[in-house]
Amino acid sequence: MAGHRSARVREQLQRELGDILGRMRDPRLGFVTVMDVELSPDLTYATMFVSVLGSDQERQDAMAALHGSLGFIRREVAQRIRLRQAPEITVRYDNTSERAARVTALINDLPPSGAGYDDASGESSQSQ
Repeated sequence: MAGHRSARVREQLQRELGDILGRMRDPRLGFVTVMDVELSPDLTYATMFVSVLGSDQERQDAMAALHGSLGFIRREVAQRIRLRQAPEITVRYDNTSERAARVTALINDLPPSGAGYDDASGESSQSQ
């Protein structure tokens, strides 16, 4: 039963964090997306995984803005979610979307399936 509650709180926390970040007026947070949230079993600690669209400098600026805003974010969470204690929030950068884009680009650069290869031996038919 506790696992079910933890999953519901995690989902609600992810929605609320996304909404809070979307309403913040800091221009450095323009392209920040909450990708996932991990909660400790006792719901006292939360890790927010974010993705930032832009250059390395924009990512660093956004992460600095998030770290500086954690007190405000925690207070907003406490007002929005009914918990005995608002979780202590940490922020981590999630580069999953960048890795996925890189893998997709590599796949798109591959030659068409079977182009230039002999099916039986796996050797290039162009080298013969």
